[in-house]
Amino acid sequence: MSSKGGTALSRRNYRLASDTDKPKVTGIVNEKLLSDYLHHVFPASIKQGPASAAYRKILTFQDLGAHLEKLLAEDNVAEDGKDQIEGCLGPSTVVLDHSSGFEGLLFVDDDLLGVIGHSNFSSIRATTCVYKGKWVYEVLISSQGLMQIGWCTLNCRFNQEEGVGDTPDSYAYDGNRVRKWNVTTTNYGKSWAAGDIVSCLIDLDEGTITFCLNGQSLGIAFSNIKTGPGVAYFPAISLSFKESVAFNFGSRPLRYPVEGYLPLQSPPTTDLIKATRLLGYLKTVLSTSIDIQEEKLVERDGGSWQIQGDPTILVTLAHIFNHFAPLMCKVYLVEDVLMNFLLSILEGGGSVDEHPLIQQLLDLFWLLMEDYEVNECLKQLMMSLLRAYRFSPIIPDLGFQIHYLRLTTAILRHEKSRKYLLSNVLFDVLRSVVFFYIKTPLRVKEAGLEELIPTTWWPTRFDKEGKDERDTREETAEERLRRRAYERGCHRLKKRIEVVEELQVQILRLMLNNKDKGTGEASRYIFLNKFRKFLQENASNRGNPTVLCPPEYMVCFLHRLITAIRSYWDEGKRKGPGSINSEDAYVPPQLFYNGKVDYFDLQRLGGLLSHLKKTLKDDLAAKANIIIDPAEIQATSMDDLDEDEETGATQRPSGAVAMGGALARPSWLSSPTLGRANRFLSTAAVSLMTPRRPLAPPEKVKVRTLAVEQRTEEDIEGSHGNDGLLLGRPLEEPDQPITEKSLLEILDGVVMMYNLSVHQQLGKMVVVSDDVHEYAVALKDTEEKIARCPSRRPDILEELQKSQKVFAEKLNHLSRRLAWINATIYSKDKMLDVYWLLRVCIRTIEHADSTGSLFAFMPEFYLNVAMNSYSALKNYFSPSNCMEELPGYEDTLAQLAAILAKHFADPRIVGTDIKDSLMQALASYVCYPQSLRAVERIPEEQRMAMMRNLLAPYEQRPWAQTNWILVRLWRGCGFGYRYTRLPHLLKTKPEDANLPSLQKPCPSLLLQRHMAELLSQDKDMAASFLNSVLNQLNWAFSEFIGMIQEIQQAAERPERNFVDTRQLKVCATCFDLSVSLLRVLEMTITLVPEIFLDWTRPSAELLLRRLAQLLNQVLNRVTAERNLFDRVVSLRLPGLESVDHYPILVAVTGILVRILVDSNKQGHTNEFGNGSLEE
Repeated sequence: MSSKGGTALSRRNYRLASDTDKPKVTGIVNEKLLSDYLHHVFPASIKQGPASAAYRKILTFQDLGAHLEKLLAEDNVAEDGKDQIEGCLGPSTVVLDHSSGFEGLLFVDDDLLGVIGHSNFSSIRATTCVYKGKWVYEVLISSQGLMQIGWCTLNCRFNQEEGVGDTPDSYAYDGNRVRKWNVTTTNYGKSWAAGDIVSCLIDLDEGTITFCLNGQSLGIAFSNIKTGPGVAYFPAISLSFKESVAFNFGSRPLRYPVEGYLPLQSPPTTDLIKATRLLGYLKTVLSTSIDIQEEKLVERDGGSWQIQGDPTILVTLAHIFNHFAPLMCKVYLVEDVLMNFLLSILEGGGSVDEHPLIQQLLDLFWLLMEDYEVNECLKQLMMSLLRAYRFSPIIPDLGFQIHYLRLTTAILRHEKSRKYLLSNVLFDVLRSVVFFYIKTPLRVKEAGLEELIPTTWWPTRFDKEGKDERDTREETAEERLRRRAYERGCHRLKKRIEVVEELQVQILRLMLNNKDKGTGEASRYIFLNKFRKFLQENASNRGNPTVLCPPEYMVCFLHRLITAIRSYWDEGKRKGPGSINSEDAYVPPQLFYNGKVDYFDLQRLGGLLSHLKKTLKDDLAAKANIIIDPAEIQATSMDDLDEDEETGATQRPSGAVAMGGALARPSWLSSPTLGRANRFLSTAAVSLMTPRRPLAPPEKVKVRTLAVEQRTEEDIEGSHGNDGLLLGRPLEEPDQPITEKSLLEILDGVVMMYNLSVHQQLGKMVVVSDDVHEYAVALKDTEEKIARCPSRRPDILEELQKSQKVFAEKLNHLSRRLAWINATIYSKDKMLDVYWLLRVCIRTIEHADSTGSLFAFMPEFYLNVAMNSYSALKNYFSPSNCMEELPGYEDTLAQLAAILAKHFADPRIVGTDIKDSLMQALASYVCYPQSLRAVERIPEEQRMAMMRNLLAPYEQRPWAQTNWILVRLWRGCGFGYRYTRLPHLLKTKPEDANLPSLQKPCPSLLLQRHMAELLSQDKDMAASFLNSVLNQLNWAFSEFIGMIQEIQQAAERPERNFVDTRQLKVCATCFDLSVSLLRVLEMTITLVPEIFLDWTRPSAELLLRRLAQLLNQVLNRVTAERNLFDRVVSLRLPGLESVDHYPILVAVTGILVRILVDSNKQGHTNEFGNGSLEE
């Protein structure tokens, strides 16, 4: 074809040329049989007559080109240019107007169809308008936040507060607030969710605007809209910060076409007819074989067709592809023709392996199409598949999702196609992680969950803390039947979701294949480098909406990746018995310091990597035989300086120019498939970018031992005399194979993924379970009120019954949604994945810890994931799954306890944030009986070391958490210290009796005994510890008194004043600190009374005097009649509920009682002691 260009033409002509000196090109098929075959494949059209002599003459390959051209020429319909279509004005290709038709800050994708809001309320319109007729366009909702979508005229002026629908000649639908907008607003439509498609219809003949959601009409939204001369409407949208959508004006087939309405961009009708006709020819070739012996054509099943080198068939196919190949570079034709054809091949069901035709067709594509054509075709095909997968509605059997994933799997089974897509498309252009996501339906009725789970159930019995008691023995027969029916429905749902998850794992297993080395680098190593870059983008761009992968995608990706890794890991174990099981997986410490894996400046336990390389270079040489090149240390240092300068530069107000570095990265929130947002639009003149502005230069590569892009399979897996990723094995590390080294790096990436956003998302999704609980409590309360309602008040009864109905409907909806979330996020399998990750982190930390000083090289996120994954298992997965049932749970608890006990005061860890996290995790650990017993099970030497660190002086360190840990070890043993609710609240505010209580006391007598031993044996430590406690008590109580004075003064002013809630919070915190410090003093004097009462100790007299003075100060302030403390307590200010006489007075009383009791026991109180106490 003339449009192919010189090189392509000569190459294809060489492929198709027929030697005129040899009429029978094939040399196999006789002339008549060949003619019959070609007439069968390329039949004359009906227009030329079925038996036209001109077309029934002998047809050979010499004539085939002209014959095919003539057939295709019949399809050339006169396509009117877009500007000639009546009722529409503007360019033939409709896109978003990025040059002048926008307001605010926006990111716009490369294709000018996807957009992300980057300011308070940004607006943008299309380049084309309509003034007559019926028109439609579609919007693919990528995030479900605040957006107004619809139509506007050229006269509409928008700003950061007013957008589409807020001006007289603009009309919008808002599925976030479920309203329609045209200056005023009223309820309309349904709520939308990410993954929905909104169709916007305008009928300018009738003057109406209608919206559809996933093909279902929401009814006429506006009628009698302004029409007539000079009035034309543009598609337009206003969206808030980080919200994102993608438009389809007709560049792709509409997902939900509406009869009588035209897309704004005309479909390529001629090309569509040609492509359909050529596909028909291709199907005929696939279903026809030539029987040379019998000299006849034989019909056969096209599904079993294979390339067998038959020159007749190959030359015929080459003629077809000469015309078909260029058409397959166009997105509309790929989606409408090719994708539907490939999907139809798989419609018969069965496994993907049972449909080899797709593999044969892809072989044909690579054989008969130019490389750039195959590349573009595969890219558009994957984009169409991903878009179709993401924006397909949820139906009970998940049929749409399964259908698209099966085709994706079939394409990725083709080795050459898979490697091309991995290298150039799946992470660079597409957001392929979407393939591993299963969206949660917002509207359960449309998703068919009512049919799948016909009976709903929720807990109806609650303990005093409002928690589900889960005691099935007290269930009524009816409740038991409902619960079991609900569980059966949940099981059916889980089985259907597992089909999708299995396909997603298959896709990942194909990407992780490391045996396909026939055509270059194995797929796994391509995936590994792309995966590392993906992690880098998400780790280095926290807060940049165009780069970050949404956490809901990350959760699903993490679980599928864990399943795929473990399957390959265990396969390797079966083949190489010397390696370890995936159950015992860990990441060896060499990865953290040998430079083979890039952690892109993530914080290490010992500080910056450049600093560690300088300070620990001798340790690296001695323990790991790694010598750091001095030039590399110098280069790294200079690089850090340059990075600081760049960071400072980007903080200057340079508008879009400062954003340039991020613009070339994948845009995760905008287009459903396209991965680039290279236009940053701003209405501020200083930062307005021209439409074709070149991108900022790429960031320079930092000096590393080995850059990710430069690594080969040998660098990762190693070879003879080369340990690959495991270079530099320390002596403490066992010399045995673990698994394939590439899997270790992927496992390291999985741990990082959990830290980046998975844990945050697991906590976020618990809200649905909390909502079920709240509504269930409200429904039970309403039913009790109905039972108590007097018959003489039918009005109250009616209102209560209305409330009961609303609560029951909401619970029916939420319980079905919860079933979906439990199946996709909180199932037992997902819990086991998180538990496995916890154990991986624990083993990795233990191995790294054994290397001594090299432990400082470990990235902080390993400790974070160990703490957070335990927290998730404990708080997020229950009560649907019980943590105690996990295999090896008790041992894991003890291992984690040992890590927390050892490392919360580890001098090798320098980061204040990670130190605080460790301290908080230990404080939480000692709160609960089961985890506290785990702390008690760690070796005695470690327990003593932990207590010694807890008893270090409080100065110059975060002492409040340490003090709180000691208090929790004591709570339940002190004077009046066994309550689970503050007793004064039960007396003064009985309505608070139903609020959740404090954690039940669980003191540790063993750790108390260790504390007593340490304080009695080490007199200097005891004196410094108690002096620091008394100092902090003096400070905390003085601060508290100063604050309540300010609060009292503010309350007494005649004008109306509001006390700052932050001030109230700080005040309550100081009071709680004072009480907890008093409790630690009570604990000390109970366990080791000789510190204060044994006068042979040089510090005893001073400590007792200081204690007496502080107790006097507290009693004077708290117990004096009508004093400041009394007045503030009587105000009952919100936020100061914990401030009362009881907590502080019982703590002081406990101290005084112990001093008096122990003084009498010892029988040697002196005058000073008596005098101090009498004060």
